[in-house]
Amino acid sequence: MAEPPDLEHARVVVGGLGLMGGSLALALHGRCRRLAAWDTDPGAVEMARRMAVADQVSIDPLEVVPQADLVILAAPVRAIIEGLRQLPAMHAGEAVVLDLGSTKAEIVLAMETLPTRFDPIGGHPMCGKETSGLESAEKGLFHGARFALTPLSRTTERARRLSVDLVRAVGARPLWLDAETHDAWVAATSHLPFLLAAAAVLSTPEEAGRLIGPGFVSTTRLAASSPRMMLDILRTNRVPVVEALRRTRQELDALEGLLFREADSELTSRLAEAAARRQRLLQRADGGPAR
Repeated sequence: MAEPPDLEHARVVVGGLGLMGGSLALALHGRCRRLAAWDTDPGAVEMARRMAVADQVSIDPLEVVPQADLVILAAPVRAIIEGLRQLPAMHAGEAVVLDLGSTKAEIVLAMETLPTRFDPIGGHPMCGKETSGLESAEKGLFHGARFALTPLSRTTERARRLSVDLVRAVGARPLWLDAETHDAWVAATSHLPFLLAAAAVLSTPEEAGRLIGPGFVSTTRLAASSPRMMLDILRTNRVPVVEALRRTRQELDALEGLLFREADSELTSRLAEAAARRQRLLQRADGGPAR
């Protein structure tokens, strides 16, 4: 494979103009030689043109993909996998391929089947909102976020450098992981919190809504996420999510037991450990003192 250009001189195409793809296009616009994007939703394409998210926006990937040096797939996981299947018919030349999918194992497996003229690498920025769609996109969405990069055995050093350039250009921080580790970690830090938020909402009597405060609002924010999007994520990360649920159920059972037995000293100790662990987790997330 020929040396891909650096980001400044690369022709970049973003496939998918929802929250993530739209935000990435906004953040990349003006930072590469040419930026194009496509989406199958005519409404999203029209909005993207009004917002000037890219130099060219199309409903037809064949209008923008063939000349790309870097193809970025920003869609739900199963749509990304389907896009990878279709990519060889759309692009006859060489290109680096990056995705923004929320789970990585199935995507990386699909990337392995790409012809050798493609240089694939998995990616997942740890940012987002409970709202979706281009109307929720914002240029600064990636700023300060961890951006996981999951290389394949075939991923070249050139693709690694281009990916890191992109991550830093949008203000994010690269983190190199294998796909399996990534999926295990996000099961605990992203997918489990969504299910816990959903469970908290579903178990709350509607009449209690008159006494909802900021704690309930912040704790259950993720329950407002798109069910269709979250089902796609959960189905492609089923085993790690089930394991995260099992660990959480054990902790809940233990806390319930301490509360039932009125074991106040042990319960206080366990809650203090939770507060301390949260601080340690945030320190690791920030790479410095906890916020």
